[in-house]
Amino acid sequence: MNGNAGQEFQLLTSTPEVWAASGVLTFATATRAWVQMQSAMAAAQRPPRQLDLAGIRHSDSAGLSCVLAIVAEAQRDGVTLAVLNMPEGMRTLAQVCDVDQLLG
Repeated sequence: MNGNAGQEFQLLTSTPEVWAASGVLTFATATRAWVQMQSAMAAAQRPPRQLDLAGIRHSDSAGLSCVLAIVAEAQRDGVTLAVLNMPEGMRTLAQVCDVDQLLG
């Protein structure tokens, strides 16, 4: 059994308009998650319109930074990427940091 199984981040891109993230989005996974999302964005024929975070079990400030970065990346490409089902802790952190308006 993989000792990091609880620390995994996954991005499902099979639905072009809505990408679904699941797992853990923390300091431990944010770099890999960012690389995965950036690579998926570069490879997409059409960029997604929504990033669904319903499957995120745990997040922290690094996870929030990762989400903010992919939203900014999409915006640079002329796409508004709406963030759906943000975990409550991430939403609270975004509000405290006054960046929640950047996430739609």
